[in-house]
Amino acid sequence: QVQLVESGGGLVQAGGSLSLSCAASGGTLRFNTMGWYRQAPGKQRELVATMTRGGFANYADSVKGRFTISRDNAKNTVYLQMNSLKPEDTAVYYCAAPSQGYWGQGTQVTVSS
Repeated sequence: QVQLVESGGGLVQAGGSLSLSCAASGGTLRFNTMGWYRQAPGKQRELVATMTRGGFANYADSVKGRFTISRDNAKNTVYLQMNSLKPEDTAVYYCAAPSQGYWGQGTQVTVSS
């Protein structure tokens, strides 16, 4: 059974950086678009960034210029480099291959002011 497992969340001060990783395990499924989503307390889950298998990236306006998504197709892994973090970036971050219905369990990112 294919699973997506996130790692790299944590607590950081505003202006700091964090890197998230998401690795697929349990199969050899080729993922199409992979991406990161987040959900803050009391808010709906929202797109952060996605990347197609061919490398085309899409970002939420709120993270453009601060976050960078990348992926390694051979390893079925997707990454999110987050710089210049703000308190409003605090959320649970989920890795996903949404068109194929795969979601990770989420990793907490907390940015203190």
